[in-house]
Amino acid sequence: MSTATSTAGGELSSVSTESLAALLIAKQRPPRPSALSASLTFGWRAILKIKHVPEQLFDVTAFPIMNLLMFTYLFGGALAGSPGDYIQFVLPGILVMSVVMITMYTGVSVNIDIEKGVFDRIRSLPIWRPSAMVGYLLGDALRYTIASVVMLSVGLLLGYRPDGGFVGVVAGIALLLLFSFAFSWIWTMFGLMLRTEKSVMSVSMMVIFPLTFLSNVFVDPRTMPGWLQAFVNNSPITHLASAVRGLMAGDWPGVEIAWTLGWAGALLLVFGPVTMRLYNRK
Repeated sequence: MSTATSTAGGELSSVSTESLAALLIAKQRPPRPSALSASLTFGWRAILKIKHVPEQLFDVTAFPIMNLLMFTYLFGGALAGSPGDYIQFVLPGILVMSVVMITMYTGVSVNIDIEKGVFDRIRSLPIWRPSAMVGYLLGDALRYTIASVVMLSVGLLLGYRPDGGFVGVVAGIALLLLFSFAFSWIWTMFGLMLRTEKSVMSVSMMVIFPLTFLSNVFVDPRTMPGWLQAFVNNSPITHLASAVRGLMAGDWPGVEIAWTLGWAGALLLVFGPVTMRLYNRK
């Protein structure tokens, strides 16, 4: 079987189907990307979004600074005697609250890509299926790191002094990033379940606000009613804030670290498979 092509002189020459197929079909298929390579690629895609829309960094810069200044100088004197004493307690807590709150934008990003049809093209690629989800979370880890650096920089200017030094601060941030990675799977699930990004944000805020404020982020739970202490003392945010606060203060709160790692593992084991099942059926 053959087909005709036009030559430079206008004459038609015969080209066989076999020779045309040999030109169009590579003899050796390119290797399939590994799970790590595909995840890092989607993570880089998420970072490029920040590069092209730098306004996305507003919630990891201005919002944490505003919270730190507001709570330190409004409530520091009443709760700890002076803003200088209160900032030693509240800065790690506000750091935890700020990073945990911005994890919800992972679900918003997922929902936006679904509405734009991007996921339809991603799912047609011969790649490890969860790599798109993992990529979102890896990209957002940069946002969490930026928020942590900004908060600590402003805190140092305001008088915060971490007795744990550089090692304690890095350990606290690493634990916070690990927990945030696991916690973000909740919002990816909502991003796949709900139909609009506004719905994702509304539901996320309904979950995050009670969870972060009903904790030891701002005050010691011992000042709360007994029935509320039972909830606050077993909250994952309380364990995380206590662990980060202890590490930055130079302690090694083994129990709180163990609880935080346990909560992170549980969140990943529960919401990771649920998210991927929704993703495969979306």
